[in-house]
Amino acid sequence: MSASTEPRWKIADFAAIPGVPCPCGSAKRAFADVEDYPATIHVTEISADAQTHYHKKLTETYYILECGNDAKMQLDDVEIPVRPGMCILIPPGVRHRAIGKMKIINIVIPKFDVADEFLD
Repeated sequence: MSASTEPRWKIADFAAIPGVPCPCGSAKRAFADVEDYPATIHVTEISADAQTHYHKKLTETYYILECGNDAKMQLDDVEIPVRPGMCILIPPGVRHRAIGKMKIINIVIPKFDVADEFLD
């Protein structure tokens, strides 16, 4: 590949991405700057006091990497026990929050937009 040719593939090194505060705790977000990629990928450290929130346009997919034995997800008015290896699809309009500390991968479609985050 010549120096003038931009590769089509992209790599995100989450160890080098700074975390930003979010209603869940702290999120590291990748690929927001990749114009032709329709999503963002987040690694989120969820604190014990995550806030209930929802999105009007965004669909989120949580893949649980780590969590305590008593961890749960609140989806609208239902609390679901979770464990590592579970994946939860959260469509627009579903009020949600994590209960208990956990670490997740979050795939957000379309790309994350802070203006589409609404707290209860």
